Amino acid sequence: MTQTWAPDTWRDKPAKQLPAYPDEAALQSAEKEISALPPLVFAGEARRLKAQLADVASGKAFVLQGGDCAESFSEFGANKIRDTFRVLLQMAIIMTFGGSVPVVKMGRMAGQFAKPRSEDNETKNGETFPIYRGDIINGMDF
Repeated sequence: MTQTWAPDTWRDKPAKQLPAYPDEAALQSAEKEISALPPLVFAGEARRLKAQLADVASGKAFVLQGGDCAESFSEFGANKIRDTFRVLLQMAIIMTFGGSVPVVKMGRMAGQFAKPRSEDNETKNGETFPIYRGDIINGMDF
């Protein structure tokens, strides 16, 4: 039986990669602020991508996904997005001509500020600190 989706259904799932948030009030405040923002992706865009991926699954199209594995706030900006987008478009043109099928372009951008980790802490020279989980969670400084 499938569970009906709602914005808080994730809370029923086991947390495997969730960092500890010691300030519950700050967490709730951030969640409230985020929930009031407009969606990052609109429903029509999601439906369109689903249809395009169905074409990929049936061999009628090809997926091109590109972007950084990890992003930092200090290196992020409009020029970086533009340059990555430009490279993806150039690659897609070559792939379209070479493969004679449409290319579904997927950018891996503005979403790699958090990284899953298998350990909660890291120890160096006898000092233990929370492991780096990406700029959105904690700093890289040890």
